[in-house]
Amino acid sequence: MSQYDPPFEIHVHGDVPLRADVTFAQLQDALKPLWKYTGAKSLADAAESAYEEEPGIRFDANEHLLTLCWTVQGDEDFRQALDEMCMSLNELAEQGAAIEVTFYDTEFDEEEEPPEAESRDDFVMLFVGPTPAAIMQVQRDLLVEDVVHLMERHFDASELGGVVAEIDRLFSARFDALVSSLEIGKPPRGSGGGSGGSHGGGRRPRHLH
Repeated sequence: MSQYDPPFEIHVHGDVPLRADVTFAQLQDALKPLWKYTGAKSLADAAESAYEEEPGIRFDANEHLLTLCWTVQGDEDFRQALDEMCMSLNELAEQGAAIEVTFYDTEFDEEEEPPEAESRDDFVMLFVGPTPAAIMQVQRDLLVEDVVHLMERHFDASELGGVVAEIDRLFSARFDALVSSLEIGKPPRGSGGGSGGSHGGGRRPRHLH
């Protein structure tokens, strides 16, 4: 990582259920792209977040759960570390899981910037899982949750069965296409929640814990 002041404060958030046989050593290796990015020599050295109120990176061996609530200073190159981490976590995951990553523009001050100015904030959803089907299930569940939440402002929940069925049809078609093309080497990614930050409507809250 460069020695200059990083332009982003990056928050990584999510819970990843792990296989019962996963060891700390395996997890440390899978998360190596993250802790090496910080300049640390081990996962333990980098596990603490930049904010004391955040639990950081935790491995619950009894629950077989990886908990991420961790903030680090970084640049756009952190995205490569995230991609490498996800590929490694796929092999350790017991089921599909979503990981939220928020990039906060540290050089942007809402109070001092002109009204038309936009920050470089960004928000992406990454997905990990043992199979493409497991990853798609998480993507589907999140999409259904978002769509139903939005449409319940206008319709009763009992009226939305057809909408959910259509979402299921779309994901079934995507999975069939994935299998038929044999493109299962790299799990599908999504950008649930969008990217590019939340310009115009205010920035995303810095910490949701």
